[in-house]
Amino acid sequence: MSEAIESFLTDQAYYGKSERTLAAYERVLEDFATFLEDPDRGPGATTPAAAERRDCMAWVHTLRGDHSESTVATYTAYVHRFYAYMVQIGAFDANPMAVVTDEIDETIDKDPTRRDITVAAMREFVADITHPLDRALVMTLLKTGMRVGELCNLDRRDLALGHRLDGPDTRGILDGRTPAIYVPPNGAFKQDRVAANKRQRGTIIPVDNELRRTLLRWLALRPDPSDAADPVFVSTKGQWGRRIRPEAVRRVVRSYAEPRGWYEQGAGAGENVTPHYFRHFFTTHLRDRTGDRGIVKYLRGDVAEDIIDTYTHNWGDRVRELYERHIYALEATSHTGSQRRV
Repeated sequence: MSEAIESFLTDQAYYGKSERTLAAYERVLEDFATFLEDPDRGPGATTPAAAERRDCMAWVHTLRGDHSESTVATYTAYVHRFYAYMVQIGAFDANPMAVVTDEIDETIDKDPTRRDITVAAMREFVADITHPLDRALVMTLLKTGMRVGELCNLDRRDLALGHRLDGPDTRGILDGRTPAIYVPPNGAFKQDRVAANKRQRGTIIPVDNELRRTLLRWLALRPDPSDAADPVFVSTKGQWGRRIRPEAVRRVVRSYAEPRGWYEQGAGAGENVTPHYFRHFFTTHLRDRTGDRGIVKYLRGDVAEDIIDTYTHNWGDRVRELYERHIYALEATSHTGSQRRV
């Protein structure tokens, strides 16, 4: 074990970290250090103190074939915390894992071979979806970058579309921010939900004219919900009027992706187009268009409390302005800017 890792673990023990946590840190940090020293796997003859950003990137890449996406993110966070602590106490000069961790937090793409779909190709994909529910599900995912569980958990009070179809008890936080969607944070629900939201803080996401029209069309045709919470998206099939479930949304997306060759049984996550892929698509294209990582991370729900507050307070001036200027159009004849509202 390197002297730096041993020192870090000793300090964490003094801070009261559990034996289980210390064992997890030791296992991951030892693997990282072994990789750095192994010329067949890594750069060879490199210590954690001398490692550079590319060394960290190469180590993360080796994890991808053997571990799930969440595990890769966890292991990366362990090394990031190790470096951050060593820099804080003056033992290291820099944290080479900082940029790598930021990219993992910000992008869905953990695999450089992930399918690359252009906006034009996605526009053709959306054009094939005519069922009001299916179109509303896909458009909402593509236009907001929210997770599939967050989509399923939306209630009508979370929508403010500036129309009579808005719920009678629309959230107060949406006042003056119409049209918009509020995505609640984790732990916001008193009643049981199949999927949990993962955001630490609630997020207000602008709604452009394309998505507004799509949602209004769906709400006008939506079956009466059987759930008193008044879910936005409900089943139009066997469980008529029941809140839609994540697996049903995945089936919908797959049914349209398969005929285009965008989904193949047994293919890797990077190749198949799924609701999770739409979050990657949103992140990549909106970040490239705005050049503003903070805004995109805010919309994705990936930022800390102080940043959430900053963007919430500057919502009208900054968030909506950038979003409406740069959000991609998914309807061939539409424009996302100011239009006459229905």
